[in-house]
Amino acid sequence: MNLLDFLPGVPDFPKPGILFRDISPLLANPVAFKEAIRQLEVLSNDFEYTHILGIESRGFIFGSALAHQTHKGLALARKPNKLPLASHRESYGLEYGADSLEIQQSTLPQGARVLLLDDVLATGGTLIAADKLIRAAGFEVAGALTLLEIEILNGAQLLDQHHIPNRSVLKA
Repeated sequence: MNLLDFLPGVPDFPKPGILFRDISPLLANPVAFKEAIRQLEVLSNDFEYTHILGIESRGFIFGSALAHQTHKGLALARKPNKLPLASHRESYGLEYGADSLEIQQSTLPQGARVLLLDDVLATGGTLIAADKLIRAAGFEVAGALTLLEIEILNGAQLLDQHHIPNRSVLKA
């Protein structure tokens, strides 16, 4: 099964020049979604981790399924002002703007080793921000995992420069 068949590109979204990869067809197909989680689990075995950090919002979907499959804890990196308790925040740039991520300070236990998880690795900015967020909160980052890497944007090389081991199921 070629999972790329379930990730069609939408040109010029959210702005001209961006090719958005739509995960909706993959999620709507139970066989494809199960296969995606299976392949993420295989790659997750390259890392020693106690918890998964799902990055808002599509990282929540894959993070929760992978956490269930691997019997690991799940933490959520949220967009600003969505968490009720004291939080850590990290701002970052995107290929089409700027944003911030937050994690509630009480979410992870002392000594947690965290696997960062998002759907797509583009420029690497979101995963680098997640890495900084987790480290600033006092935890260790085991690495980063994504379903799809958009190779032309060189995000994996940027993660390597920041000493963040990373794997992706698919490359396009």
